[in-house]
Amino acid sequence: MIDKDREGEKFLSTIKVDKYRPKFHFSPASEWMNDPNGLVYFDGEYHLFYQHHPYGTDFGAIHWGHAVSRDLMTWEHLPIALAPDEKGMIFSGSAVVDWNDTTGFFDGKPGLVAIFTHHNPGLALKESQSIAYSKDSGRTWIKYEGNPVVTSDTYRDFRDPKVFWHKESKRWVMVLACGQTVCLYHSPDLKEWSFCSEFGKGIGSHDAVWECPDLFALPVDGDRTKRKWVLLVSIGDEPHIKEGSRTQYFTGHFDGRAFVPDEASQTVRWLDYGRDNYAGVSWSDIPEEDGRRIYLGWMSNWKYARSTPTESWRGAMTVPRELTLESRNGEVALIQRPVMELEKFRTPLVEAEGEAVNELNLLLKNHQLETYEIVAEFEPMEGIDSFGFKLRTSEQEETAAGYSVKDSALYVDRTRSGTVDFHEHFTGKHQAVLLPDMQCLQLRIIVDRASVEVFANDGLIVITDLIYPSSSSLGLSFFCNGKNELPYKVRIFKL
Repeated sequence: MIDKDREGEKFLSTIKVDKYRPKFHFSPASEWMNDPNGLVYFDGEYHLFYQHHPYGTDFGAIHWGHAVSRDLMTWEHLPIALAPDEKGMIFSGSAVVDWNDTTGFFDGKPGLVAIFTHHNPGLALKESQSIAYSKDSGRTWIKYEGNPVVTSDTYRDFRDPKVFWHKESKRWVMVLACGQTVCLYHSPDLKEWSFCSEFGKGIGSHDAVWECPDLFALPVDGDRTKRKWVLLVSIGDEPHIKEGSRTQYFTGHFDGRAFVPDEASQTVRWLDYGRDNYAGVSWSDIPEEDGRRIYLGWMSNWKYARSTPTESWRGAMTVPRELTLESRNGEVALIQRPVMELEKFRTPLVEAEGEAVNELNLLLKNHQLETYEIVAEFEPMEGIDSFGFKLRTSEQEETAAGYSVKDSALYVDRTRSGTVDFHEHFTGKHQAVLLPDMQCLQLRIIVDRASVEVFANDGLIVITDLIYPSSSSLGLSFFCNGKNELPYKVRIFKL
């Protein structure tokens, strides 16, 4: 693979691999990366743009980095797509396919349009929305001469436009983060925008500034005649918030102008209960015959993102996830599952069924694993306090992913996961209330070189956490506190 940087001026023949470089999660070829941007599918390619500082491993002069994939798992790094200019740095945003050439940029053919925030800290009103377009499948970009296309004399935090085509109103819709609310705009051509409505006052978490919204419709329980709209809103970090940056979601109705939340949205609902899934958005223009809503998040946290102990690069993305709305425990919940493409890259290693904990551990003892996936089912019994897996273990290190029966809680404990002293808020145990489904607990655990993602009860609860273990911490074991027997079915795959 050849990687190109700084608008074609610099070519890298290799990507430097250190002990924390993910094997199957996206990371930049070098230097700093944060939010995913401009996720769009076009002409057989999944485009991933991202916040990128190409001259250092810390947040700095932000560009849009760019990569493409045909399978969501293997990525080709491309030249930087958008660079700062006199209007500011290129902050987060989205991209769409202008199928009907509403912009007039494409001579009647379809083409790609990026909608992004110009961020200029030297201005009193420092943020505005601009567009750029590409006539060659995203390889080169032309900034619109009429930029900016949306401005505000009210909000200082005014960013992260997510745009989509609303078929019913035959308009483009933009959802935009505005302080601690989101504002909605519409447009016939992506150039002229009109304000529609504002959402967020008196509802949801307001612990910090709102960022990176996304708005889309999903069928409920697979029934396309019954659907709800989902609004994702990420929340920035503040010193008094121990969790740091995280993401909440709302469900409700959208008529092309206003989002109206349903009763379930009166309760704050989190997308992820770990510390390292932030600023995530979904791909636009997935073909109808595919029909999936595919999501990607930045796998880090503003509490410590600038301190993580990697070398020539910093930042990674979550595994791509399919989002669905499903009825669970009497409520409609947002479900996350790793995309099916991941399964093409796994090799079966272990398949076991039984009750004796020591027999399972005898099987696991034979394997030294760095990157892998666990798929397991358990039937919790009386007398058991907690159970689960110890991942990336050695005599000094382990990450525990388990279930507390007494607390009815899923958890990941990274207290002894490896290097944890680079920031005071990194170490810890993260958990979420989870009731067993029909007395059965399902776990799907995905382990890469520096991350653990746990999907419980078929994607109902998710915990995403970074870890930084030693290269020699390759052990895997099962624990069950209280008894030596627990009905289980376990499959393990190498990734």
